[in-house]
Amino acid sequence: MDLGIKGRKAIVCASSKGLGLACATSLAREGAQVWINGRDAGRLEEAAAGILAATGATVHYVVGDMGTADGRAAVLAACPDPDILVNNNHGPRAGRLEEVSEEDWASAVAGNMLSPIAMMRAVIGGMRERRFGRIVNITSAQVKTPAVDMGLSVSARAGLMAMAKVAQFDSVRDNVTINNLLPGPFDTDRLASLAQRYVAQDGITLEEAYARIGARGPAGRIGQPAEFGDACAFLCSAQAGFISGQHLALDGGAYPGLF
Repeated sequence: MDLGIKGRKAIVCASSKGLGLACATSLAREGAQVWINGRDAGRLEEAAAGILAATGATVHYVVGDMGTADGRAAVLAACPDPDILVNNNHGPRAGRLEEVSEEDWASAVAGNMLSPIAMMRAVIGGMRERRFGRIVNITSAQVKTPAVDMGLSVSARAGLMAMAKVAQFDSVRDNVTINNLLPGPFDTDRLASLAQRYVAQDGITLEEAYARIGARGPAGRIGQPAEFGDACAFLCSAQAGFISGQHLALDGGAYPGLF
């Protein structure tokens, strides 16, 4: 299927690795002009080279922390008129309520709620004027099925999803959709850090930790980043113009509810 986004300009935040990189790769493969972002120039160079090798597409990269105003400004200066925005950022640390500080809360809200909202505000007007826009926020399946030690992530990301839902009521009339992708366990560095937490906490091997995580869902496995990237690309497609305000869980069927 031709997704109808060849030549479209796409910003993919925090995309030097993991799910962000997977989204950038899928969009580049579909012919979009892609700007990737991260805090490490060397890692971004490697990511850009990897995308070129996988897709034949040359992508641009911008060094900057999306959790800061300067980082966001640098990305927007490089691509001031994107047709596609994929919001992503590294998640806050895990910890139970009594284990997290006020500084942890401030960092989580800034990085995982206020920063992506600022990016949406910066680009949505131009998208509406051009009558095409696709905004995808990468959040977490934990928002629907929270674990006791993921309160920082769940709280900040739920706030972002609420704002996205409200904003799309206006934007969708101008063919600007806003959706949220809620990843479950995928084979990323983020999952590796959680697996290491189980190793230290429960005295099991890393392989046992990964097996335990994968066994939680009906699929019985951990997701692959490419699966996530292709789902993102479809939500950014011309064909997805009637899909907006949705919270799509990619969790191998683990969510137990009907809605």
